[in-house]
Amino acid sequence: MNKPTTLRLSNGLTIVAESVPSTAVSCHVVLPIGSAIETDAINGMAHFLEHMIFKGTPSLAVGEFEQRLESVGAIANAATSQDYTQYYFTCAPQDFAQLAPLQLEILSQAAIPEEAFELEKLVILEEIRRSEDNLQRRAYQWMVDLACAHQPYRRPILGPESVIANLQAQQMRDFHGNWYSPDLMTIAVVGNLPIDQLIEPVIKTLDGFSPSNHPRLPTLQPEPPFPGITQHEHRDPRLQQTRLMLVWRVPGLNQLEQTYALDMLAVILGQGKTSRLWQDLREKRRLVQYISVSNITYLWQGLFLIGMYVEAAQISQVVEIIQQHIADLHNQPVTALEMERVKRLAINRFIFGGEKPSDRASLYSYHQSLFGSLTPALEYPQTIQKLHSLDLQLAARQYLAINRHGIITAQPAAT
Repeated sequence: MNKPTTLRLSNGLTIVAESVPSTAVSCHVVLPIGSAIETDAINGMAHFLEHMIFKGTPSLAVGEFEQRLESVGAIANAATSQDYTQYYFTCAPQDFAQLAPLQLEILSQAAIPEEAFELEKLVILEEIRRSEDNLQRRAYQWMVDLACAHQPYRRPILGPESVIANLQAQQMRDFHGNWYSPDLMTIAVVGNLPIDQLIEPVIKTLDGFSPSNHPRLPTLQPEPPFPGITQHEHRDPRLQQTRLMLVWRVPGLNQLEQTYALDMLAVILGQGKTSRLWQDLREKRRLVQYISVSNITYLWQGLFLIGMYVEAAQISQVVEIIQQHIADLHNQPVTALEMERVKRLAINRFIFGGEKPSDRASLYSYHQSLFGSLTPALEYPQTIQKLHSLDLQLAARQYLAINRHGIITAQPAAT
């Protein structure tokens, strides 16, 4: 990858720009503001605000931003997570100079009108109700309730219905005024324009945007490892199959160097049909209908998760087999052939995921915002290539204890 240009304005705003041969320009804005900085009393505010950002400014009517983008065939969207909120749009190069100021205006000058707030609240409440019908979201919530007992990562991004129903527009204006500050914004612009034409509209729009007197971003302490095997059981009448999850508390992104080996172990154990657990539990023994492994990395916490569908009567047997596979990682180095496969897969995913301007802008804005540096993104392939089987073995021994993890079972309710 080319090394993009990085510029920091006097108000703290960070701009990352890269000129690439493409038919498009993509602009991504990331703020390290998500559900993790909320209190229980306003849980869901960051996500709700993401919706309200598009409801106009003192000089832009509700819906005008989207109309002006759609009139030239541009697309825009946004997303909220536990650790950050992201806004982005993609357009033709000739339209960037007129559209970029509009996106930056709605972010910095959101009006949050009362009537639109109350109407959008109904949309959010319906989204919460729909999420409760989503098995993946329910399973995720069971998992974080167990694994993040003392951390804000247990809070749902959408927030509870009872909290959202009572939020007031002025609370959101205060939240926006505190946190949507230029010194917390990272703007990445990638596309087929000279660097100065990528940067100029951003500077022109936001150079005079003064930082707020916002609170310090919280520093969280990671959860300690499970003291033993901790089990939670759920009965859910909406389930058709028994869901089984095993979870370990592992380092988060604030210990980035510790996450790479865990990422590789997740691939080896349960990503793809050639992975160890898929081959053993699905193909050979036919004990599970589906199984996957993820190393979930929040900023201050990581969760190593093994999830599957299994018959209730076979849960104990499956857990014992998985624990044996973890023991194998403790005792036997990963083979050279397996290391080569997992490295190639990880690096190819990275390369294929950076082909479009929107991919690269997302990568740059995310890393610059959360890490304050592009180095982890730019040097990812070299970092993966340097990993040895011993690194994976040490990570398994240190973080994936055989008898110190959480077990979540969810079964259909008894009839």
